[in-house]
Amino acid sequence: MPKYLIQASYMPEGAKGLLKEGGSKRRAAAEQALKAAGGKVEAFYFAFGDVDVFVIIDAPDNASVSAASLAISATGAVRTKTVVLLTPEELDQAAKKKVPYRAPGQ
Repeated sequence: MPKYLIQASYMPEGAKGLLKEGGSKRRAAAEQALKAAGGKVEAFYFAFGDVDVFVIIDAPDNASVSAASLAISATGAVRTKTVVLLTPEELDQAAKKKVPYRAPGQ
């Protein structure tokens, strides 16, 4: 299954909910949402800085991840960014594909 990195930042209302419920319940809520979309949480970490949460997930496809992201973002309590992760073998395959390209000005 493809892997994705989700970066989440809590909005003020989301931060209030996190203070009230704690981190374990937020992880459980994320796991439930992703499971409903056909995915599975591999790792879930809170962090300092601009990004409050880093989550690595397995999901069947982009549409499934998008469905979960839309449901989560629609609450207005959290802002997410999703990154598609590639294995070294997938990059090997990409490197073997020749794509013609002309850089600007060349």
